[in-house]
Amino acid sequence: MVETTTGARWLAEALATAGTSHVFFVDAILRRTLIELEGLGVRRVLAHSEKAAAYMADGWARTLRKPAVCMAQSVGAANLAAGLQDAFLHRAPVIAMTGRKPPAHQHRNAYQEIDHDGPFAAVTKARARVETGEELPHLLRLAFREATEGTPRPVHLDLPGLQGEMLETATLAGPPAIDPRHTRVPARRPPPDPAEIEAAARALAAAERPVIVAGAGAVLSGAGATLRALAEAEPVPVATSLGGRGLLPTDHPLSIGVVGTYSAPPANRLVHEADLVLFVGCHAGDQVTQNWTVPPIGRAIVQIDLDPRELGRCYPGTIGVLADPARALEALRAALVARPSWRGWAERVRGELAAWRAAMAPLFASDAVPIRVERLCAELSAVLPDDAILVADTGYSGIWTGTLVELRSPGQTYLRAAGSLGWAFPAAIGAKCAAPDRPVVCFCGDGAFYYHLPELETARRLGLPLVVIVNDNSAFGQGLVNVHRLQGERPGNPDEIVRFGPTDFAAVACAFGVEGIRVERPEAIRPALERALAAGGPVVVDVVTDPWPRAPEPWIPPG
Repeated sequence: MVETTTGARWLAEALATAGTSHVFFVDAILRRTLIELEGLGVRRVLAHSEKAAAYMADGWARTLRKPAVCMAQSVGAANLAAGLQDAFLHRAPVIAMTGRKPPAHQHRNAYQEIDHDGPFAAVTKARARVETGEELPHLLRLAFREATEGTPRPVHLDLPGLQGEMLETATLAGPPAIDPRHTRVPARRPPPDPAEIEAAARALAAAERPVIVAGAGAVLSGAGATLRALAEAEPVPVATSLGGRGLLPTDHPLSIGVVGTYSAPPANRLVHEADLVLFVGCHAGDQVTQNWTVPPIGRAIVQIDLDPRELGRCYPGTIGVLADPARALEALRAALVARPSWRGWAERVRGELAAWRAAMAPLFASDAVPIRVERLCAELSAVLPDDAILVADTGYSGIWTGTLVELRSPGQTYLRAAGSLGWAFPAAIGAKCAAPDRPVVCFCGDGAFYYHLPELETARRLGLPLVVIVNDNSAFGQGLVNVHRLQGERPGNPDEIVRFGPTDFAAVACAFGVEGIRVERPEAIRPALERALAAGGPVVVDVVTDPWPRAPEPWIPPG
């Protein structure tokens, strides 16, 4: 006789056996399932907005490289979809579940009901409507498969009932099991074609000044050690996308740093000068290539990626290697014959980066008040633990941390917003849920922190030892100079476009029951950070900074 159970119990057991330690949601959705999950040891994280729930799931997924789960009822579905943009752009495996009104309510002006396929279409890899309980086992397994196979990305399951209750009360049969391959990324590690490796090795051997540009796909592959071994053996300098930052320690002699629109000046200049670029798990989009000028179109390109659609997408004439990045790098290292000129090229790269750091040293030590962000980044670099996870917001937070915060240990992890302002704080909560024994530090501007202030209550409720550094300059600093330039001499108030505050975020944190530390002088930064890292709960370090200094700006090719 086939054993049966309720849909709620089946779903809870399936998620638990798939390694789901936390689910992130806004009430009211799948309440019966959430009750079942508690008994299975899965933590239910109630967020204060659907976007925050999606961002938390994203941070959890990126930290563990496993599918994360977020949920919202029918009326919150569009908000949840908005929160999946960053996960989609960064290639994070997130499974989003929403309720929808029953069929008898459809096409009859159901209260606050819209078609869910539209909002989710742009931010998911796959979508499915679960019509009956009998469909759930197949479609849930399909969701995990789609989220993890090839390029990982979010998947959406739309469940019957405002809260998914029609599914929960159904009777299901069969074991609640997910294929273990689909509970992690990459789901598969295909080896490269030897002929493609041979072609790539020949192209590299013909180059005088090769560089590697590694991206988020290399991070997902866990290719850091393999990348470092190849780079050191030859040697070949390594740049990264912002999403690939930390694959090589940033103070490594072969590290060029982040390349593209969010880079320090030497990185773009050196990658532009290279006569061959090896992209590893990197999409080669506009941000990492300074709008396809670094390297320029026509430069020799080799590209390694797990997704065949990415090979040569941006650069014609690309020599493509379809494989798991880590396995492809292993094979390439065995086939590659280095040229004597590479050592001199690597020495030159090291010299240019050292010269740039020396030129920046006075700013790292600046005693200016208001505080310069360069000093804040230097102090953070000095105290960041060797196993820390640094979660950075978008815009200037990405540029400051991507160019000036040093990640010297292979045990450190860098997570960045793929463009969604306000992402970092909820994502850091998700990261801390995923890695409770690792220090987690969030770096965001005040403009970003305003988005999800209520999640301070979530961090306090969960008792998460989490450090939030607020670069508090009472402005959207990235746009401040440009807005004033556009205003020119004409009368008016340009500050109305980009200025706000001031706000004492340490006091705000205290109002939420969270420890807050206000820092107004540079010599107080390090003691505040050390105190926050040693605390047993969430801490907001509110650093009052000068909005006018510019973050490092990328070198742009002439013309």
